[in-house]
Amino acid sequence: MARKPTDWPARYRKAKPPHVVTLPNDFAGVKAGQTMLISSPEEIGRWIDAIPRGETRTILRMRTELARRAGADAMCPVTASIYLRVVAECALKALDDGQTPDAVTPFWRVIGPGDRLAAKLSCGTEGLVHLRALDSALDPA
Repeated sequence: MARKPTDWPARYRKAKPPHVVTLPNDFAGVKAGQTMLISSPEEIGRWIDAIPRGETRTILRMRTELARRAGADAMCPVTASIYLRVVAECALKALDDGQTPDAVTPFWRVIGPGDRLAAKLSCGTEGLVHLRALDSALDPA
């Protein structure tokens, strides 16, 4: 039986607000008793929107900066990847619907062609490389 396509905008809207939890057990390199930010697509999107055109950041930097802003020891790497993909797929849908690259969240400034997440995107690694090239070529004026 074929899977129903993911409704990325619905996943974006249904996400809980960012919150910090104290871990009862070790998880993903964070020790029991430490705090972990569970972010949201909206928060991740705002962080990405602040990256200047032509510049890139790493997913690790995003996780570190958002955790620090929330006063947490770390940001959950699992939800960070999930929500980053939600942001990316929503932007790709908007592009497919006729939006221009400068009108959507520029996820390509965070997801690199070598990141595991790049291969999962509906645009594939090639589409990501193309969007990065367009971003660098666009005149910021």
